[in-house]
Amino acid sequence: MNFYEREEMMELARNPKNKGTILDAAIKIKEVNPLCGDEVTIYANVESGKISEIAFDGKGCVISQAATSLLTEELKGKTIKEIEAMGMEDVKNALKCELSPSRMKCAMLSLFAIKKAIKNYKCGKNE
Repeated sequence: MNFYEREEMMELARNPKNKGTILDAAIKIKEVNPLCGDEVTIYANVESGKISEIAFDGKGCVISQAATSLLTEELKGKTIKEIEAMGMEDVKNALKCELSPSRMKCAMLSLFAIKKAIKNYKCGKNE
């Protein structure tokens, strides 16, 4: 990661987009990476099969928090099917930088969380 990428990540971690909660969210899930302690709780509402509103709360390393900020921006307006099809490459593209495998786990935490939450949502469960 070069200096510019590090500065951009630091700025996103300090001033994340979509940080907060949504009362009565249709989708809510908390995920924790037990290896490093990163935590993220994602809240979302769905209208016509698309994410209409999304927010997150959490704590952890710069990468996990910056990636969650970027991901929540990316998910707005996406359909459930589009989100289910997302993977590591989508996270890498959003971050615009290469990460080591151990740091990629930090970056992927929020995508794992939203995918798990969507499964629960489709089954009528909410954390």
